[in-house]
Amino acid sequence: MHPIPKNEFTDVKKMYTIVSGKGGVGKSLVTSLLAVGLRREGFEVGILDADITGPSIPKMFGVSGAKIESDSKAIYPVRTHNDIRIMSMNLLLNKEDAPVIWRGPLIAKTIEQFWTEVGWGVLDYLFIDMPPGTGDVALTVFQSLPIDGIIIVTSPQDLVSLIVKKAYNMAKQMDIPIIGIVENMSYVICPHCGKEFDIFGKSKLEDVAEQLDLRILGRIPIDSELTKLCDKGEIEKARNLYLDSCIEVLKRDVVEG
Repeated sequence: MHPIPKNEFTDVKKMYTIVSGKGGVGKSLVTSLLAVGLRREGFEVGILDADITGPSIPKMFGVSGAKIESDSKAIYPVRTHNDIRIMSMNLLLNKEDAPVIWRGPLIAKTIEQFWTEVGWGVLDYLFIDMPPGTGDVALTVFQSLPIDGIIIVTSPQDLVSLIVKKAYNMAKQMDIPIIGIVENMSYVICPHCGKEFDIFGKSKLEDVAEQLDLRILGRIPIDSELTKLCDKGEIEKARNLYLDSCIEVLKRDVVEG
């Protein structure tokens, strides 16, 4: 299947999906931090929230109550305080906590509309925050959108190998380049002594990355400051993004075309 065409109000240089083989590993956090970091570098950035039934991006950026604007030509994404463009199902609901009880095909169609009917404007990067797993939404995104690569998010637990391999194998089957892997909840820093503690045990990230020939793009600790900012809708105020290596890789992708 060939990618569906964009509309005349959209010009995206690079599009990346943030994926994982399971839920609860921090895909939305990684998506948000990458968007914040690249926006600080002066790039035009957007986030397509493809987690239709469990969207969290609007809350993290403090735009949950924002009103979507549209006209006869297109739907327009909401802009955050620092001008990151966001489209999410939660922005279309009358109540933020209203459930989206839809079957897979309808969810997949909505994702397509977020690409074909939204006027994203000129973007250097569009990040797609994916739902967990390898189901209908992942299939729709990989087949229908012009994806330049995926970033796999995992955590330092015994299931890490299985989690990563599920996402890895789907990307390979769909012929989507894998940019690399990010580990979330890697460690916690003691606020008193500054020592790092591996509360989930020793990370297996290096072993898995070597086995699959994946580039390690960063490790994010359990950071209470990040948690507070996400809860307050102020993720754009984060001081330490922990993803400098990943941001540098993505910057080279845009500069080199």
